[in-house]
Amino acid sequence: MAERASSVSATADRAVPGLIVKFGHYPLHHGGVGAIRSLGRLGVPMYAITEDPYTPAASSRYLRRAFVWPTTGTEEPGRLVEGLLRIGRRIGRPTVLVPTDEEAAVLIAEHQDQLAGPFLFPRVDPELPRRLASKQGLYELCVEHGVPSPATVCPRSYEDIEAFAERAVFPLVAKNGEAFVRRARPAVPGTTRIATREHLLALARDWGERPGVVLQEYLPREHAEDWIVHAYFGADSVPRAMFTGVKVRSWPPHAGMTANAYIVANPELADLAARFVKQIGFSGVIDLDLRFDRRDGQYKLLDFNPRMGAQFRLFESESGVDVVRAQHLDLTGRAVPEGEQREGRRFIVENIDLPALLAYRRGGTTTPHAPARASGTELAWLAGDDPLPFLTMLARLGRPGAQHLYRLWRTSRRGISG
Repeated sequence: MAERASSVSATADRAVPGLIVKFGHYPLHHGGVGAIRSLGRLGVPMYAITEDPYTPAASSRYLRRAFVWPTTGTEEPGRLVEGLLRIGRRIGRPTVLVPTDEEAAVLIAEHQDQLAGPFLFPRVDPELPRRLASKQGLYELCVEHGVPSPATVCPRSYEDIEAFAERAVFPLVAKNGEAFVRRARPAVPGTTRIATREHLLALARDWGERPGVVLQEYLPREHAEDWIVHAYFGADSVPRAMFTGVKVRSWPPHAGMTANAYIVANPELADLAARFVKQIGFSGVIDLDLRFDRRDGQYKLLDFNPRMGAQFRLFESESGVDVVRAQHLDLTGRAVPEGEQREGRRFIVENIDLPALLAYRRGGTTTPHAPARASGTELAWLAGDDPLPFLTMLARLGRPGAQHLYRLWRTSRRGISG
């Protein structure tokens, strides 16, 4: 690792800091810790927005300073922009922004002219990230550009849901429709599998006059395999770094955050992602979730996150490049070193992989493309050169974390059982 990092750090601009931007309360976020370590190991000064001074990110040895700023993600955009500008003034030099959630990515894109002075970030059509983060917007883009995706319905009222329920094929999946709205008025706690018409109507009674959900075709796990694509695209919408991998486990099972995954080369999938991004004209870091449907042989796009994914540290090239490093190099005018992805590398999120493993064993699902043996393992939390985030995570997990995992599991089970 040190040798590969040193080859990239030789070209990294250490005069340009990085800032982890996050809105909302999710202190146990390993993606932010990974980004701090990734750039910090190159000698890049790192800053982060944190909920309080005692988050795992705030304890990293590679963090120059934590800006404690509790937010909900429901604040007025102007307030969030002004807060970012205040932080920019305190840093005092141009800084690369690294958003870790859709709300941050959307805000940066929609206010890029205001933020462009103190900050560096990929310039993009201001409306595009919001559309990509929207489940309805993404479905419409997929239809427009011929990209396979699950059949999706966007109900506008309870009556729409009642009519849909009469003809729907169950099980199906419900998702919150829009960034920002999911924080202010979440209809479901996350991706929720709905087994029966009765279960759908029972949930829908609490969604109000304007349900903020999309209802999506469910692709059975026994007939499918989950894949992920992480990449960084330059201003010309051409990939500077592109990686593909297979997801072995997630939490909650089959519908949540990646808990265990491998790098696996998939040229067909990489080509699909590159063509779609070129068609829509996006630039920046992407995190895609796709499900390969064995019944028709298609990769179907489930989610397009227009920002760094929490599991991005799975993906690294032989030259030591990941998507966060690629963005920093590109935005500071440096070349992004070429190199093949490190095949067979494994990523494990320690605090959620054990419950995921138990759930998947009970379900009997397998991942045929997962390598029989890992060529190396990247842990989300534990790092020999930066142990405090792992210890802080354990300290904060405790009872609240266990209760949170249990709630997620119960939500998943209710969706399965109906």
